[in-house]
Amino acid sequence: MIASQEKNILSVSQLNRRAKQLLETHLPLIWVSGELSNFAKPSSGHWYFSLKDERAQVRCAMFKQANSRLRWQPNAGDHVLVRARVSLYEGRGDYQLIVEHMEQAGAGALQQAFEDLKYKLQQEGLFNEANKKELPQFPKHIGIITSPTGAAIRDILSVIHRRYPIVNSTIIPVSVQGEGAANEIIKGIKKAIDHRGFDLLILSRGGGSIEDLWAFNNENLAREIHACPIPTISAVGHEVDFTIADFVADVRAPTPSASAEIATPDLNEWLQTIDFLQEQLVNHLRRIIQQKNQELVFFKKRLRHPREQIHNRKQQLDKIEKSLLSHINTLLNSQRKELTSINKRLRLQHPEKNIQIFTEKLCQLNQKNQRALLQILQTKKQELSASAQVLNAVNPLSVLSRGYSMTTSADNRVINSVDDVAVGDVISTHLTKGSISSTVIKTESKQ
Repeated sequence: MIASQEKNILSVSQLNRRAKQLLETHLPLIWVSGELSNFAKPSSGHWYFSLKDERAQVRCAMFKQANSRLRWQPNAGDHVLVRARVSLYEGRGDYQLIVEHMEQAGAGALQQAFEDLKYKLQQEGLFNEANKKELPQFPKHIGIITSPTGAAIRDILSVIHRRYPIVNSTIIPVSVQGEGAANEIIKGIKKAIDHRGFDLLILSRGGGSIEDLWAFNNENLAREIHACPIPTISAVGHEVDFTIADFVADVRAPTPSASAEIATPDLNEWLQTIDFLQEQLVNHLRRIIQQKNQELVFFKKRLRHPREQIHNRKQQLDKIEKSLLSHINTLLNSQRKELTSINKRLRLQHPEKNIQIFTEKLCQLNQKNQRALLQILQTKKQELSASAQVLNAVNPLSVLSRGYSMTTSADNRVINSVDDVAVGDVISTHLTKGSISSTVIKTESKQ
């Protein structure tokens, strides 16, 4: 039995992880073709499907970031070509392809190339309607770039001859199918530009498969059409066929015959229109002449001799003169009345009269002031006499004159009580006439 230390035991997870690392590191990006089956699109946005052929199949996953770059929708049963890396789903141990790019195989590849170029040029603005040139309404010289032996040129020339035979048309022969056809068409456009005589170009060929029309899906041709200064109509294939040239041209025609109809006016229709307009113009001129004749008759009736006009103007002038004089007199009378009123107001406001009035007012005020002053003096005298009587009533001298006396100390303080003096103090007794100085020899207090 093998010793445990000699065993290198792996778990299933470790085994699957190593197998995944070996597959992803030893196999580069590969291209694989096959048929889609078991196609599933869960809500996560990832795609899961199988790629199979008649003998085997392999599981595939295309994550959201990669499938969002596709501009077409794959379906089960489509034959596709994928660019993928080999990996392994560890959870089940399933070998699988992680798809990074997918395109349709065979004819589908051409369609994918068409869609890729269409998307690229559209993003660059080559299809914008703002860049489209307007077709001339009455072209003088049409250049037709096509095969000189195909059915398309016969249809175009037949329609042009029927609708607008007076226009010049020139065939610029080119190959419209096969290798090098796109370059020939580019040279044909440049030749038409150098000619300087064309005011409209038709680029055309009949119907066919996508391979037959592939020359008109050339990127260089598309850029040449876009840069062409001459208005261009693209009429390639049948009505259901679309090419890059159709999108970049100024106008797309569903068929070669339709391109001739778009390029040319119908001469017979225009002649009928001209006849109709001529008839309308004649009828309109007749109505105008009739209306002017009626106006002439009307003005003849209103026309008067100059002498009558002069007479009427004189009467109007006399009337205006009379009205003017009346207005002047009225204005003068009004001015006179206003002047009289002003003189009257001036006399009333003369300075002498004002001086006399103000002098009288001043005398009246002076007399009034004198009376007021006398009244005030009389009042003040009465108030002064009353005040003197009050003062006499409280005057100490008046009290002394009635036999009373007032005694003061040596420092002139009035003595009201025996407590204010002491034996030996010198006191003064004030009488009505004179004063007596004495010395206190005894004090007696009355209880």
